[in-house]
Amino acid sequence: MVNDMEIRLEEEKDYREVEKLNRNSFWNIYRPGAYEHFIVHNLRDDDSFIKELAYVIENDGKIIGNVNYSIGRIDYENSSADAVVLGPIAIDKKYQNQGLGFKLIENTLKLALGMNIPFVIVIGDENYYSRFGFVSASKHNIYLDGTELDEENPFFMIKVFDESKLSDEVGIFHNPNAFDVDENELEEFDKQFGYKEKLILEGQLGV
Repeated sequence: MVNDMEIRLEEEKDYREVEKLNRNSFWNIYRPGAYEHFIVHNLRDDDSFIKELAYVIENDGKIIGNVNYSIGRIDYENSSADAVVLGPIAIDKKYQNQGLGFKLIENTLKLALGMNIPFVIVIGDENYYSRFGFVSASKHNIYLDGTELDEENPFFMIKVFDESKLSDEVGIFHNPNAFDVDENELEEFDKQFGYKEKLILEGQLGV
């Protein structure tokens, strides 16, 4: 139960607690183990990181949620453009399904609008993110790197604040380099945390 909730900017003293939160929240969900905590760790030293949108939810002195935003890239035939992407976002499993993720996203999207960010991209559950106004990015001729242009990928979405900043050309979105996880570096990083068993479970990507 949430008793004394505060949504605030992430501080350096929160880093390890936020990494643990992401590790625990994503462990064995999409793959055996997790790498979202390593992405969060690497983002902070990456030029793509938007520190002003890195928010946490604190409850009774414990961080129970966080969200990150960073700058990816859309490549067009003869040009490229910055593209802000939402994620990773994590909520402590004990506090999920209580609307906390909604509050984090709603608050930070308002901040993004105030920062004159023209649009935000997200990769996730289309049924969840559609409630914030996200639509399939293919409606705006933007596709995720590595996917086919003739296939609908409803999990790849965009929320547009300023239509005038979008190109009519076909564009390919690339995540920031911090999202490219080296498995050996991940294994080494993971040694800093307590042991957790990696399991292959039905519903994971590719299973």
